[in-house]
Amino acid sequence: MTRAASLALVDCNNFYASCERLFRPDLLHRAIVVLSNNDGCVVARSAEAKMLGIPMGVPLHQVQHLIRQHGVVLFSSNYALYGDISRRVMTVLSTLAPDLEVYSIDEAFLDLSGIRDIEPHAHMIRATVRQWTGIPVSIGIAPTKTLSKVANRLAKKDPALKGVMDLRDSRLQEQLLRDFPVGDVWGIGRRLAEKLDVLGIGTALQLRDADTSLLRARFGVVMERLVRELRGEKCLDLESQPAPKQQIIASRSFGQPVTGLHEVQEAVSHHVARAAARLRSQYSIAQTLQIQLYPLPFGALARQASIQLSQATADTSEMIRVARQVVAGLYQPGQRYRKAGVMLLDLAPPGVRQASLFSAPEDPKRQQLMHTLDGINAQFGRAMLRFAAEGIEQPWAMRAGKRSPRYTTCWGELARVR
Repeated sequence: MTRAASLALVDCNNFYASCERLFRPDLLHRAIVVLSNNDGCVVARSAEAKMLGIPMGVPLHQVQHLIRQHGVVLFSSNYALYGDISRRVMTVLSTLAPDLEVYSIDEAFLDLSGIRDIEPHAHMIRATVRQWTGIPVSIGIAPTKTLSKVANRLAKKDPALKGVMDLRDSRLQEQLLRDFPVGDVWGIGRRLAEKLDVLGIGTALQLRDADTSLLRARFGVVMERLVRELRGEKCLDLESQPAPKQQIIASRSFGQPVTGLHEVQEAVSHHVARAAARLRSQYSIAQTLQIQLYPLPFGALARQASIQLSQATADTSEMIRVARQVVAGLYQPGQRYRKAGVMLLDLAPPGVRQASLFSAPEDPKRQQLMHTLDGINAQFGRAMLRFAAEGIEQPWAMRAGKRSPRYTTCWGELARVR
């Protein structure tokens, strides 16, 4: 038996559904479905909903018969709740491992190097997260990130493993990869799986043992790294500090078709404010602002425009001022719009700002104002302070008629004990 360095992938089980159950214990063992923006499609399911055959991504109206027949409980997406619970889970994990990479809202890679009894430690992590946050997790242990994803998938499938799969043993890897579909390997999508199938590669073991030079020539260096990871060769390091994003997008569909210029400008201003807050959170400034307006019917080409700011900035008010002008130029009277979006481009740290001969230097008081705004919203909720240009009533806002209370982030929606 050979043992190697150890990584663990911790994945929250049915995360959105588990968050909804935290404050609704009556939903234990009941089928739960979480819907996308505007309550259009299924974006998350509990294990019970999966067993009913409700597919991921399906429009809600196509599974209404199953919803009614089995009394499935529906929820609108509650990202304030999910984001806060995720932060709590990641905080707990950071105390139980030497190093951690937050991979997504419900997944994290842990470096378990130096821990002697790794499998018992993983069971302890699982129990601690469940006790301190209420969220069930599964843990896959392996020498590489790719193999830990395989191990995690197996941990979820086999109840006998009790949520932890240790895949460090090379002989066990060979045994289990033999029956593991290549399409389920991390980074292999449906189309790539079809191309591999043409080459006679249908399982993870066949991919592991394939000719790397041939695969690299056909699919590139990313595929070669993936194959080496399946062989237990560590090619992907833990990224404790994620790199700043190179672009930031804020985009949402309207709750109902919008025709008025004022409403469209409000919505775009709101998206600008969200994007600018994320820009400041990664300590960047943006040089270019892109606006998109999506008309009805679905499939019609979006109208969009990009404008280079006179001076790179992270000031929300300056971006909103420019964005409203851009929207006025894109807007067509009488047109019904279904969606608007904002993209911030040419991002850079403030220290590499390109100076302008014709613009006044940015006022430090404006930077302090943005800092104060972010601080208040972080402490009291994202919409505690907002710009008047974003609107008060926001009739264009997306539908979320089945959203649960924001139990942990909104004072007015705290859980009540009777």
